[in-house]
Amino acid sequence: MKLDIRHESTALYMQPLREGGSLPGLVEATDGFKYVAKFRGAGHGTKALIAEFIGSEIARAAGFRVPELIFLDLPEDFGRTEPDEEVQDLLKGSAGLNLGVHFLSGALTWDVLANRMDELTASRLVWLDAFLTNIDRTARNTNMLLWNRELWLIDQGASLYFHHSWSDWEKAALSPFPYVKDHALIRHATRMEEADAEMRARITPEVIDAVVDAVPDDWLAASGTPASVAEQRDVYRNFLKTRLSNSQIFVSNASRTRKTLV
Repeated sequence: MKLDIRHESTALYMQPLREGGSLPGLVEATDGFKYVAKFRGAGHGTKALIAEFIGSEIARAAGFRVPELIFLDLPEDFGRTEPDEEVQDLLKGSAGLNLGVHFLSGALTWDVLANRMDELTASRLVWLDAFLTNIDRTARNTNMLLWNRELWLIDQGASLYFHHSWSDWEKAALSPFPYVKDHALIRHATRMEEADAEMRARITPEVIDAVVDAVPDDWLAASGTPASVAEQRDVYRNFLKTRLSNSQIFVSNASRTRKTLV
């Protein structure tokens, strides 16, 4: 199994998207389509791109709708004429390989109260975020969109938060994920055991290998982690496979947590 990720260059910087703390930007690529560009020069550097890539492709493999990701080249002199100094500095610091997320024009934020979701889907999404240790899908910031009357997931960059310290990943892999209490859908996640069986059938060790193998060497080399590119890949693989084989730890915690909230 191998992921087929397209590679494009940035043709036009259109505008900053200031909703996110990392200042992503709306760009047009050489294929003529618009993308939300996640820049390597932003706050958490390439670690945010690694988390976004792994989280998004795992979500896609799990059966969720996720905008297409592309590898997005940014020329060294790009943005030289940008009048906003903050944006110009960001673009200068992001020369090289970045991440593009297909722009869903006209999409609306998914409102947990106004938009209906069945309990199995809610449980599957809670499972996914607990598996990825994604701390950023709260009621205040769902990172879910309604586009063409369908649910789409965006912004998985807060996943895999263990990699910001890169210490004791084995312990982190067995975490019950206490942040599940803040998940936007935890109160609706009544079918966690059923979700666990379905997600484990979709997210196999082979899927994990394919996703981690597709992370660019360049991002790993620039991550600032005190480990080689090959060692980092091994840790990501082993972290995810350990969580997969011990999913009952975070599934049980999610079920217990939901009961305390309803």
